[in-house]
Amino acid sequence: MASIIEKETGRAAERDQIGGVLVNRLRIGMRLQVDPTVIYGLGATFDGNLKKIHLLEDGPYNTYTRAGLPPTPIAMPGLPSLRSAVRPGKTDALYYVSRGDGTSQFSRSIQEHNRAVTKYQLRGGR
Repeated sequence: MASIIEKETGRAAERDQIGGVLVNRLRIGMRLQVDPTVIYGLGATFDGNLKKIHLLEDGPYNTYTRAGLPPTPIAMPGLPSLRSAVRPGKTDALYYVSRGDGTSQFSRSIQEHNRAVTKYQLRGGR
């Protein structure tokens, strides 16, 4: 868990909330659906452009196709990410998306999340 938190954000203030979202997903049996695990699983074949096909191809590190945590860590987590994994923040959020400025937009519902994806990813957040 800590290695996923490490790769999901560089913002210290967001680590606990990311941990909380991931724990919320695990508690309800939702797939983690985090891009860094998929990228890790692609290894040297990853060219820097994560495509929809990558999210659909099953593999041990694809948290879009497999439930639970991946079989091994995907990075070396720092102490703050380890702390966030052990003591995740309390949140009702189940989703988050990068705003493109190093911060994340957190959402409680898929409808809120889809609006955030449209705003920050599909239209560039501008």
